[in-house]
Amino acid sequence: MVFKSLLRRMDRDGFTVHGFRSTFRDWCSESARAEREVAEAALAHAVGTEAERAYARSDLFDRRAELMERWGRYVNGETGDVVRLIGHG
Repeated sequence: MVFKSLLRRMDRDGFTVHGFRSTFRDWCSESARAEREVAEAALAHAVGTEAERAYARSDLFDRRAELMERWGRYVNGETGDVVRLIGHG
């Protein structure tokens, strides 16, 4: 809700919170090669069957933190192949 409110205040049409989350998830799979359960935990998604979730006691905090550090470096252009788009006038 905070992110949605921020986008509204910035008057940015065409951007959605889901789009940002989806972009992160694609990056996790394609570029970061993050394990599924770590990526899903970073998005606060429930993974597995009810029985699997009952036995999954870890919050994977350290692994999620490392993944988010990598994401931060990526979106800031510090790693990866970031292509700057130049507008055509």
